[in-house]
Amino acid sequence: MTVGFVGLGNMGAVLAANLVAAGHEVVAHDALGPARAPEGAVYVDEVAEVARRAQALVLSLPDGAASEQVARAILAADGRRVRQVVDTSTIGVTAARAVAALLAGEKVGYVDAPVSGGVAGAKARTLTVMYAGADHDCAQVADVLAGLGDRRHRVGDTPGMAQALKLANNFLSATTLAATSEAVAFGLSAGLDLATMLDVLNGSSGRSAATEDKFPRHVLTGHYAAGFTNSLMNKDVQLYLRESGAWGGSVGEAIGVLWERFARAEPGVDFTRIHPYLTLRQKRE
Repeated sequence: MTVGFVGLGNMGAVLAANLVAAGHEVVAHDALGPARAPEGAVYVDEVAEVARRAQALVLSLPDGAASEQVARAILAADGRRVRQVVDTSTIGVTAARAVAALLAGEKVGYVDAPVSGGVAGAKARTLTVMYAGADHDCAQVADVLAGLGDRRHRVGDTPGMAQALKLANNFLSATTLAATSEAVAFGLSAGLDLATMLDVLNGSSGRSAATEDKFPRHVLTGHYAAGFTNSLMNKDVQLYLRESGAWGGSVGEAIGVLWERFARAEPGVDFTRIHPYLTLRQKRE
């Protein structure tokens, strides 16, 4: 199968490379040009050309507006061959359902398939692909999904269901990382050593992905290179809050305010830098 790919950002470039490595002929496009097109892929200048060459098309885009824009460009393409769209973007339930309905009007299937695990996970093929769609659509793109990564979970038969799970996942990730950062800042202020804290926490009830992965690999080492920005995390948290209605004195409200402030203060930095941000803020206060 010839697979189209639109959106060659940090994640998209790796996912496109995975499809090439899996043996697919990949036709790719990105609004910023061919610089990130993976070796072995054919780069084209327009979404319409991708739609003319590929039977299935994968999206990796920043938000729902971008997914809808590309979907409209696909449908408008003369000589379109695309019959299935796989959307790996995190766009939310409402947007996924809207794009699915738009495509369905022209008999193009849509599989909602956001991913979790970061760029490193994409390279190692250990990221999770959570997907939802009708039986026929999921069956048609089974090889494409397999090409993206080795951990795949069908979570429902309606587009938007995978988006709901991805937003819940990212909200939990954001909450755990922020809470761990604050707790560690408290421990450091009392004179504790960071490595010692992580060793004890990881053998205790405070253990989490933050203490087991993010802090040892990115905070303790000072690398801060998880490959996901605070601006994107803030976007996902705010999207979760809007779609879940989790405002009004909830945990979500506090987390939303925190990530919004962090993204505004240091836009575009790695999201693991929330630890030094909170540590500095604590010292000021």
